[in-house]
Amino acid sequence: MKKLILVWALSVSVPPCADADEGMWVLPLLKQQKFAEMQALGLKLQDYDIYHPDSSSLKDAVVIFGGGCTGEIISPEGLVLTNHHCGYSQIQRHSTLEHDYLTDGYWALTREQELPNPGLSVTFIDKIEDVTAYVAARLEKDEDLGGMNFLSPAYLNTLAREKAGEQFLQEHPGTEVEIRAFYEGNQYYMFTKKKYSDVRLVGAPPSSVGKFGADTDNWMWPRHTGDFSLFRVYADANGNPAEYAETNVPLRPKRWLKISIKGIEENDFAMMIGFPGRTNKYYTSWEVAERRDIDNAVRIHIRDLRQKAMLEEMLKDPDVRIRYASKYASSTNAHKNAIGADWAIQKRAFEQVRQAEQDKLIAWAEQMNKPEYPEALRMLEQIVSDRKNLRFRSWMLDEALARGIEFTGIPTDIQAVADALKGKDKARQQEQIRLLTLAYHRFFNATYSPKVDKKIAKIMLKEYRHLVPAHAQPARFSIIDKKFKGDTDRFVEHLFHTSIYGNPDNFSAFIQNPSARVLERDPMILFAKAVQEERKALVSALSDFDSNFASERRTYVKGLLEMYGDQAVFPDANSTIRLTYGQVKGYSPRDAVYYQCQTTLDGVMEKEDPENWEFVVPQRLKALYEAHDFGPYRMADGKMPVAFSATTHTTGGNSGSPVLNARGELTGINFDRNWEGVGGDIQYLPDYQRSIIVDIRYVLFLIDKYAGAGYLLKEMEID
Repeated sequence: MKKLILVWALSVSVPPCADADEGMWVLPLLKQQKFAEMQALGLKLQDYDIYHPDSSSLKDAVVIFGGGCTGEIISPEGLVLTNHHCGYSQIQRHSTLEHDYLTDGYWALTREQELPNPGLSVTFIDKIEDVTAYVAARLEKDEDLGGMNFLSPAYLNTLAREKAGEQFLQEHPGTEVEIRAFYEGNQYYMFTKKKYSDVRLVGAPPSSVGKFGADTDNWMWPRHTGDFSLFRVYADANGNPAEYAETNVPLRPKRWLKISIKGIEENDFAMMIGFPGRTNKYYTSWEVAERRDIDNAVRIHIRDLRQKAMLEEMLKDPDVRIRYASKYASSTNAHKNAIGADWAIQKRAFEQVRQAEQDKLIAWAEQMNKPEYPEALRMLEQIVSDRKNLRFRSWMLDEALARGIEFTGIPTDIQAVADALKGKDKARQQEQIRLLTLAYHRFFNATYSPKVDKKIAKIMLKEYRHLVPAHAQPARFSIIDKKFKGDTDRFVEHLFHTSIYGNPDNFSAFIQNPSARVLERDPMILFAKAVQEERKALVSALSDFDSNFASERRTYVKGLLEMYGDQAVFPDANSTIRLTYGQVKGYSPRDAVYYQCQTTLDGVMEKEDPENWEFVVPQRLKALYEAHDFGPYRMADGKMPVAFSATTHTTGGNSGSPVLNARGELTGINFDRNWEGVGGDIQYLPDYQRSIIVDIRYVLFLIDKYAGAGYLLKEMEID
C-alpha cells in the first residue's frame, strides 16, 4: 500500500508527458501522439496534410539549408526562404568593396543575376522509415557488444546504405540515406534525402535590417529584426540534383508553402517544422547539477573576466573595437546563454524535477520487478561523479586557455619546417618558409591584436593556475614556477618578447635568418603545444566514460518509455525533421512586466541610433515609415508588423523554420528565442519560453516596398 501511495504521489508531482506546447515531435508518430491536441488547439488540417508517407505534404516544402539551418520552398520555381544569418556567409562571400552586399543588400533583377554558391546545399527529406527492428537485428550480431555502435553515425549509415542498396543510390543522383537513433538508441528511423548543390542567392536585405539589433538584442524580446534571405534551387533538365551549370533550371518542387498576409492574433494556433539540433530532455538530476556547477559556472566566470578585459581595450582604441567586435559578440552570446540556462534551472527547480522523475521510475520499477532501471540510474550517478574533476579541468582548459588565449591557436606543426632548415635543399627550405609565412598571416590577421591577447592571457593564465591544482595542469607549466617564480605576468611577457609569433618584428627577424633551433625552442609554440596536448589527453580520458554512460542512459530512457506507455513523450532533438506547435503569445518575464506578442516598425524607429552600427536604420526604410507606405502588409490599426512570439519549442537548427497558421499557411520565419527560454533545451518553460519570429508581412513589405523586387512575389501563392 505504501508503494502504491508513493507512485500516486509522484505521478502528481511529475507530469507523465509534455506540457501542452512542449515537444519536438517526430512526423511519423504525430497522428498517434499529438494530433488530437493540435486540432483541439485550432488546427484545421488533417494529419496527412502535414505528413504523408506516400504523397506530397507540408513536410516536402521544408528543407535543410546548408549544414545547420532550416529553409522552406515558397514558390513552384524553387524559391527558398531562410534567415539572413543562415545565408550570411554566402552574402559575405559575394561582397566586395565595390559591391558591399552585407551593407547594401542584394537583389537579383533577373535569373541571370542570381549568384551561385559553391559548397552550399539544400536537402529535401523524401522518405522516413521506422527501421528499429532492422537495426536491432544487426546489433545483435555486432561483435563490438560493449561499444557505441548503437549510436555510431558511421555504423548506422553503413546499415542505411546496405538497406537502401548501392544500385538504388546509383540510380538516383543526389540521393543520400542515413539512420538516426532516437530515444537514446531505443528507436531508429531511416531518412532518404535528396541533396541539391546548385543553390543561388536571389536576395537579401542590408545587414542594418537583417541583423538589426545584432548582438545587443540577441536572445531578447521584443525584437525588430528583418532576419531573412532568399535563394533558389536549381536542377538539371530532368529535375535531378546537379553541380552548378548555366544550363540548369529552377527546381520544380513537390510542394511549396502558401503565404498568408492576414496576420496573427494573440492565442492563434501556430506550428513550426524544422531541424532542431540538440536538446537534453533526458538529463538526469546529476547532469543538471553538472551543467550548472561545472559547464555554466566555468563559462560564465571565465568569459566575464575575458570580456571585461576585451571591452576595456575596445573602448580605448577604435581600431581594437573593430578588430574585436565579432569576437566580443561571439563570447557574450554563449555567456548570455549560460546565464539564461542557470536562471531557468533555478526558476523551475530542474534538478528537483528530474530527481522526482527518477524516484517515480524507481518506485515503478520495484513494483514491476525491473531492477535494471534503478541500477542504470545508480551507474549514471556514479559516472557523473567519477568524471567530475576531469570535466572541470576540461572546461577550464577550454574556456581559459584554448578559447581565452588566442595564441594557443598558433601553428604548432613546425617539424617539416625545422627538418627542411636542417637540410641543404634550398628549394625545400624556401617552400617550407613560404608555408610557414602563410600560416602566420592566417593567425596574425586583421582581427588580431598582440596587445589585447597579451592582456587577456595574463588574466586567463593567472585564473587557470589559481583554480586548477598544479598536478592537474600541463607538465610544461612547471617552468612558470621554476624560472619565473610563479609570476604568470612575467611569463606571458617573456612569450611575447621572445617568440617569433610575439609580434611582427620577431617574425620578420626570423624569416630573414631562419633557424631550426629557434623554431623548436620557441616558448610560445611550446606553450600552445602543451595546451593542445592537454586538451587531447582530457578528451581521451573523458571518452573512457562515454560507452558505459550511453549504455546506461539507453536503459534509463527505455524505462521511462515503458513507464509512460502510450502517453506521448518526444525524443531529444538530433537535427532530424520535427514539428512543434503552440500559440502566438506574449509573456511576463518578471513581476509587473508584460511583453506583447507583436512588434512593429514603430519599435525600429524607437531603437534607432545612428552612432551604433547595431541600430542604424536605412534612410529608405525611414522614408517608407514616415509616409506610412506599407501597402497591403499593414495591420488593421495601420501599423507595420515586424516580428511576433509564439510558445513553440525550438532550439539551434530551427533558424529559418517556417511558422504556419491553423490552415498550414506561412505566417513567419523563426530566427531566435528569448533569453528566458534557453533553459528549454533541458526542460520546457511554458510561462517563459518563446520563439522569436519575423512576420511574413514584414518580409514581403521589404521585398516589395523597400527593395523594389516585387516581381518575386508574382511567383508566390499569397492570400
